Amino acid sequence: MNADPKVMEYFPATLTRTESDRLIDRFELHAEEKGFGIWAVERKEDGAFIGFIGLLEVSFDAGFQGAIEIGWRLDNKFWKRGYATEGAKATLDYAFGVLGMDEICSFTARINHPSEIVMQRIGMQKAGEFDHPKLEENSPLKRHVLYKVTAAEYALQ
Repeated sequence: MNADPKVMEYFPATLTRTESDRLIDRFELHAEEKGFGIWAVERKEDGAFIGFIGLLEVSFDAGFQGAIEIGWRLDNKFWKRGYATEGAKATLDYAFGVLGMDEICSFTARINHPSEIVMQRIGMQKAGEFDHPKLEENSPLKRHVLYKVTAAEYALQ
């Protein structure tokens, strides 16, 4: 999935198998240290791996370092079927209901309209824009949108 140019269109590069394995290692370490993280997602009816969804602590400085981010990445065979929205809502339910978190953010490259639509569908509101500090100045992905939702806002939906 991480080697697929369509899936990785809004990321700086596709990932090799080794890079993907390191990403999974990072997710697992985060979950061990923080008690929450990214989960593999399977389709209910047949157990097919469709991608990942979950929560991470923001580690870079863009004015909201330490915030909790919800993120997702799905194999393109499973796009436009509502899985990202369904999984993200379940993740927010867990973040606010089980973990007792107060606010969750999400961000993506400004040109990534499909992910921005998911953010809106799960009740997040645009909170601003920022330049991602880990991307090159001339990258078309540099400018990002930032969305947020509080537990109280989410409960009203």
